[in-house]
Amino acid sequence: MSKPRYSHLNAAFRILKYLKGCPDLGLFYPSANPHGIQTFSDLDWANYCITRKSTTSYCVFYGNCLISWKSKKQSTISRSSTEAEYRALASIACELQWLKYVADDLCIQIPLPFPTFCDNQSAIQLAKNPSFHERTKHIEVDCHLIPAKILDGLIVLSHVPSKHQLADMFTKTLYPGPFNVNLSKMGLLNIHHSS
Repeated sequence: MSKPRYSHLNAAFRILKYLKGCPDLGLFYPSANPHGIQTFSDLDWANYCITRKSTTSYCVFYGNCLISWKSKKQSTISRSSTEAEYRALASIACELQWLKYVADDLCIQIPLPFPTFCDNQSAIQLAKNPSFHERTKHIEVDCHLIPAKILDGLIVLSHVPSKHQLADMFTKTLYPGPFNVNLSKMGLLNIHHSS
């Protein structure tokens, strides 16, 4: 906002064109829905050309319904994709802990652990290994958070191939085919022409 450029204006126009082309899309929440939470976590590593910061994204599903999503630039520069993905996992662990508190306050028992899908095998291995390595000391806070949530039984990490990663649409530009497939998996339906 402080230094707008034509590239920012073009990006805003692109978003407006997309929104104009799909005014009838909406999230559908059926009355019969599987009881459970699952999440997808992803990032785009060092995608900002000037600062080399990464973008974290995640989406949280209650059953088949999308209930929470986020895409945000990370506050620090990560030296590897594993470190950046690990920070994304820490962000989603905090979101899941908050959702558990909300469910407990509403007296809703949601089965634990919450499956969390990530497409970075190194980040998953780092989370499952409680011993710290010299090269990961700079992410020590996140290194304590993720294993603690796994040991508490809040989350369980699983690998998902990149082509099935639903959070990709929040960090990367996708071709129309994969983009539309992800939209349908997120429960976005045409509210005026549903079948």
